[in-house]
Amino acid sequence: MNHPVTDALSEFSARFMKAWQDAGHNFPRSADLVGLSSPCVEHDSGYDVTWKAVARDPMGDLAAVEKGIELALHQDIVAFYASQYSGDMTAKFGDLEFDLLQSFSEDDTLRLQENILGHLVTQRRLKLKPTVFIGALDAEDKVISICNLTGQVILETLGKDHRDVLAADVETFLQKLTPVVRED
Repeated sequence: MNHPVTDALSEFSARFMKAWQDAGHNFPRSADLVGLSSPCVEHDSGYDVTWKAVARDPMGDLAAVEKGIELALHQDIVAFYASQYSGDMTAKFGDLEFDLLQSFSEDDTLRLQENILGHLVTQRRLKLKPTVFIGALDAEDKVISICNLTGQVILETLGKDHRDVLAADVETFLQKLTPVVRED
């Protein structure tokens, strides 16, 4: 699928990889991914995993989430989560440092869809506008999300109707990210 979000995510992934290489590493690495099977894995030492983002072909979908909540997801959300397998990538947007969430494998995609569905069900119960998270911050009550209605990227306080717009769309948001090399 040729989609602006897919292209911007691929470009950020390349910048992320270059940041790791500039820091003296061949690939990003993470101790959290040890023992997990994924097309991303370059090497699993038993202590950490080196990995690289790989395009999904064919592209995945989030149909199970849409069916489970009876809600069509914004195309940018689908493009973001269905275009590649990757480890989470640490990034900065202005002063915000966070992990850009990714799907590492097909099994991880299933877990991710369950979490997205739970998030959307909670929002519906609280009568909040639907969003889908794409970034995790150290502050556990805040996430970076995509508004399902507008496609805007927002800083959201979980369970509350407090949302700050970070970017008009996902493509712009991804283009403004700075990769961060954080070793486990």
